[in-house]
Amino acid sequence: MTESSESLNTRAIELASDGYYPEALACLKRAIAIDRNNYFLWYNLGITYRDSGDLENACSALETALTYNAEDGDILDSLGMIYFSIGESESACAILTQAVETNPKNPKLWNDLGVVQFSLGWYDVAAESFEEAVGQFPHYYDALFNLRDTYRELGNNTGAEICAEKLKHITPPQN
Repeated sequence: MTESSESLNTRAIELASDGYYPEALACLKRAIAIDRNNYFLWYNLGITYRDSGDLENACSALETALTYNAEDGDILDSLGMIYFSIGESESACAILTQAVETNPKNPKLWNDLGVVQFSLGWYDVAAESFEEAVGQFPHYYDALFNLRDTYRELGNNTGAEICAEKLKHITPPQN
């Protein structure tokens, strides 16, 4: 039976979900050798590296994925959040800004952009990003939580209280 990039990708996902990262990475590398221009394989490689704790290779794989699909919100979001986690907040902000420009109807992207903006102390623009996320999905717990904290930083106690009241009626996500 001949290996296909699809079967290798599927096997890699199974292996990674069970914590077998070296084996999953090997499958993805073989899949990429078969189908080098497949952005989805590069994306999965980046996510698997990220999940295994290898953020440097995760960045590299996701950057390669972007060369094949520069508008994919999942690639942009994942790369942006990895940049953020390694302390490259301005690069994260640039990537996430690109993400919301190409995917403006994705509240998760707006929330993640707001998180980075907040970390940089850019509370006014962070509030706008969180407001956009909540405007698109009013029951988005994380965005409401972040908006509440941002309003507190801005001294907008009324806004913070409105968010706090709404949060009481939403079940927090299970992480």
